[in-house]
Amino acid sequence: LSGVTERPRLAKIFYFRTVKRGTATVIKNTGKDYLLSELPVWEPFPAVIRGKMRLKGLHTTNPVAVGDIVEYELEEFPAAITKVLPRKNYIIRKSVNLSRECHIIAANLDRACLVVTLDFPETKWPFIDRFLVTCEAYKIPVTIILNKTDLYGEEFDSLRQYFLQVYRGAGYDVRETSVWKNEGIDQLREFIRSSGLTLFSGVSGVGKSSLLKAIDPSLEPKISEISLSTLQGRHTTTFYEIYPITGGGYIIDTPGIRGFGLIDLKPEEISPYFPEMLRVMDGCRYKPCTHTHEPHCAVKDAVDSGEISPERYNSYLGMLEEETKYRQSE
Repeated sequence: LSGVTERPRLAKIFYFRTVKRGTATVIKNTGKDYLLSELPVWEPFPAVIRGKMRLKGLHTTNPVAVGDIVEYELEEFPAAITKVLPRKNYIIRKSVNLSRECHIIAANLDRACLVVTLDFPETKWPFIDRFLVTCEAYKIPVTIILNKTDLYGEEFDSLRQYFLQVYRGAGYDVRETSVWKNEGIDQLREFIRSSGLTLFSGVSGVGKSSLLKAIDPSLEPKISEISLSTLQGRHTTTFYEIYPITGGGYIIDTPGIRGFGLIDLKPEEISPYFPEMLRVMDGCRYKPCTHTHEPHCAVKDAVDSGEISPERYNSYLGMLEEETKYRQSE
């Protein structure tokens, strides 16, 4: 065997991929792609849903929503969302008229802020009341922000005063703001910083993105003008997204909402979510009372006396009719 060299032995090399597992908050939802961050650490990373995921008992168009706390696996980017942890609350609305499908706007909120305007564009009271009822139902503290107060001259002063009287009288926190005059912005900024995770919502054009920019100038939300032909806002925010606020707190900016249908509320469950109705309904002679046709109804008496505004009462009647149509269509 002289001159024959021994073949070298090949070492067996095994490569092990490290899979990181953890929990994080969904900070952006583009429809099929997500950004996560392990709050309060702000280090966003991309994620997707692999496979089918549907939440038990909910027929939703989006099984994962901004604000959700999720479990994920990260072997390589993007990470894979594997589970949505139980939510403490959420804002949900009907996706289309008389549809069984619903859309979760955001989850795990500490507060919701509904931005409204009296004109340019006008926020309809039934929309406001449906949003408020949903917040009441899911135990989310809600603040109404009456924005663009610089636009309301003498011709709107009586309407403005009446609006404040109705909603503050019902028990809601109502704040007035003007980005152009810088009115109420400093107070709102401190309020947001101390509120944890806050949802900003409203119809298109009420100035959500401008308010967000005024609260924290380092942010760059999209802003556009009102359409002069329709007096409605154009959709500039297209995704649901969380922004960290300098000095503390987080805001969820949302696309403008044109309609807000109720979900999972039976007609007899609606009236207690009107705080001013809840205060007097024990005085109704007949129980349960729908507050529509029954004699000796304390709620109807309160409407007649002005303690409950006719606008709020009409919103309630509209919700009853909507829920009846919805259930007849099932």
